[in-house]
Amino acid sequence: MLKLKFRKLHQKVVSSVNPASVIILLFQEDVISADNLAELLSVKEDPQQQCNKLLVLLHTSEHPQAFVHLYLAIKSEPSLQWLVEGIDKFIDQSVISLQQQEQYISRHTGMFYNRKCEQSF
Repeated sequence: MLKLKFRKLHQKVVSSVNPASVIILLFQEDVISADNLAELLSVKEDPQQQCNKLLVLLHTSEHPQAFVHLYLAIKSEPSLQWLVEGIDKFIDQSVISLQQQEQYISRHTGMFYNRKCEQSF
């Protein structure tokens, strides 16, 4: 769910977040590698490009909790509380549709649908 929220809010995040401290926290939590860190730090003069690269990296990552860690890293930054509130409040028709599809599958198969998207908060 968080992955979908970040995808829908991608442009807003890229245009208004300086990701420097978030990148360090993601490295410390082993969400991004040393190579990823070096690549992201190589564009530190352009926070928008750096943020865009970070989000693309996380969207292509196979780390199962990448967006949970991203959310927690953002949440730990006092200057980004507006973004946390936006993520928490963000409801998109596609999110509702996805939830309805999962409920339908669960109801009609008796099985819980386990998607790869991160758990929501």
